[in-house]
Parts: sequence; structure tokens; C-alpha cells
Amino acid sequence: MNTNGQKMKVPIGGYVLILAVMASVILQQPELVTGQARIPAMFVLGDSLVDSGNNNFLQSVARANYLPYGIDLNFRPTGRFSNGLTFIDLLAQLLGIPSPPAFADPTTSGNRILQGVNHASAAAGILDESGYHYGARFTLSQQMVNLETTLSQLRTMMSPQNFTDYLARSLVVLVFGSNDYINNYLMPNLYSSSFRYRPADFANLLLSQYARQLLTLYSLGLRKIFIPGVAPLGCIPNQRATGAGPPGRCVDSVNQILGTFNEGLKSLVDQLNQRSPGAIFVYGNTYSAIGDILNNPAAYGFSVVDRACCGIGRNQGQITCLPMQNPCPNRSQYVFWDAFHPTQTANSILARRAFYGPPSDAYPVNVQQMTLLR
Repeated sequence: MNTNGQKMKVPIGGYVLILAVMASVILQQPELVTGQARIPAMFVLGDSLVDSGNNNFLQSVARANYLPYGIDLNFRPTGRFSNGLTFIDLLAQLLGIPSPPAFADPTTSGNRILQGVNHASAAAGILDESGYHYGARFTLSQQMVNLETTLSQLRTMMSPQNFTDYLARSLVVLVFGSNDYINNYLMPNLYSSSFRYRPADFANLLLSQYARQLLTLYSLGLRKIFIPGVAPLGCIPNQRATGAGPPGRCVDSVNQILGTFNEGLKSLVDQLNQRSPGAIFVYGNTYSAIGDILNNPAAYGFSVVDRACCGIGRNQGQITCLPMQNPCPNRSQYVFWDAFHPTQTANSILARRAFYGPPSDAYPVNVQQMTLLR
């Protein structure tokens, strides 16, 4: 609902919305997977949605190492772009493993890397130039180099056969695409991509670059790869704050240009599964999951969907959360923590849908199912 009590509609590109009843079922799933860990390790590549502190160690404006970030982690800012836990932290809980430590942290070495490493970096994109105005960041291509460094270290810690088996059973999660739009294509004053490419051509450029890196993961011996798509970015406070959409509504023109990328990513998953024996690539339908929350907020316990819990200006989204700013007190009722990122409560729903959801959430299988495949 918006402030006028009107139900907001988000274009979902033909995806069928999950009924409110299913929302309550997802929310009632058990908190943790008990017993033995489902996978030996999780390796994360991505952007600020899943960065666990890598940018703390880079010369970057894109940092979250100050309060009120981390306010719900015992008032401990870690570099996570959330009031609390990220999608990866919550997915790790469901998998029964620790959340992987940040690659750039000097203490991430030795036995600490055995259960995985988080290489994600705020402002990173599929394209090297995306997000450059924020300063230093590990782009997708640099994160691939860093991952190979991690794997080289791991190779020395076990026998060749054990290493092969370890890689085959480990999970890789990649969260990319948002910065290629909000910090590239949708910033014509800083980036020329929107003048050089039509939306569909730009999406295909992203997909071709992404595909090359996904095939590299397979060539490295990794076999379980989860790839969430891009959320309805026209609904984040940063985009609502532009005023490009009608009052109380998402910016439909932004959401519409994402269709080619998300549909293409799902199609790419099909192609990769056909040509990669022994591997399972899975597409996460973030667009539909967030769209469902925005269309049915009460079913998930949310009351505020159109502005940030911490931020300044229109929709609390013109300037993102600043140091020592007072955030909203009722954070569990907000979908968005700051101008760009979900709250821990929203992240929890996304993690559960990825882990337990039907093929409309995670295709062709969910994360729980993919960990059982040998």
C-alpha cells in the first residue's frame, strides 16, 4: 500500500504472482537447516547486495562501514549494505554453513577459506566501467581473478581428488547486473552506453560478457552455480526519487528495459545446463519475488514499500544513508533499508524463496534441490 492506502502495481513482465497464502508458507519455513552442512563451501561474486566488507579495504566511496549500517547486528557496521544480514548471510544459515568471509580482509586465509570466500564488491558490474565514479571496486572480471587466487590456495590444502570433489559440491552465487543499469546505463550524464545501445542490445552485451565468465567457472571445476536476476530497479527509492514515475508508483520505463536481461539470463541458464555435463546452473527470479512483495506487502508483514528506512530527500532515496543518521525505528516493516538495498527482513524472504521456492522463484530447481544433486 502507498501512503494513500492505494495498492501499488508493479509490472511483473507476465510472471504469475504467488498467492498471499504461499507467502505465509514461505515465512513459516524453519529458521535453520539442522545437522550436517549441505555443501562444503560457498563462493560469492557480486555487488553491494552481497558485499560482506570487501570495499572496506578499497579506496571507494561505496562503503557501508559506519552506523547505522549494521544497527541490527549489535550496532556493528561490517561493510554490509543493510541494517542487518544480507541475502548471502541468510542463505548460508539455510545451508548450515558460516557466511563466507570477505576476500580483501587480511584475516581471510588458511582454514578460514575452507568453507568459502565472499568476493563481492559494492559498485561492481558485469562491465568493467560500471560504477567507476565510486572509485575502486572489484569488477566481475577482477572477482574472477580473485576467485582463482582463492582456489589456488585451496588446491594446496587437499589432495587432487578431494579438491575435484570439493569444487563439484561447492555452491557459487553470482549477483550482478544492477550496477550496469543504475550506475551505468541509467546515468547518461556520466556514461555513454544509453546513447550507444538500445535497451535490448545493452542487455545482450551484458549477457555475452556474463556467459563467458560463467563458462570459466565450469572450466575451473565448479558445478553448482546460482545466478539471481535483477530486481525491479524502477521501484527502489533511488529511482522513485527521480520523479520519472507517477506519484506513488514505480518508474515503469526502468523496469521495462530489464526484461531482456532477465529473460535472457534464464535462457542462458537453459543453454549452460545443456552444454555443461555434470553441472547445474540455476536462475533466481528476483524480479518476480520483489514484485510480489511490493504488490502484496501486508502478506509479508510490510507497511512501507516506497521509501527507504534510512536516507534523505524524496522517498528517502535522493541521498542514501549517511553516517550516524537516525533510521526508521520499525525496520522490519520496510522493504528498503536505504536508497538501493533491501532490509534484513526483505533479504530473509528472498533467501527463503531461493532455497525453498518453486520453479517460478528458482529455475529449474531451487537451491535446496541443487545442493542434493550429485
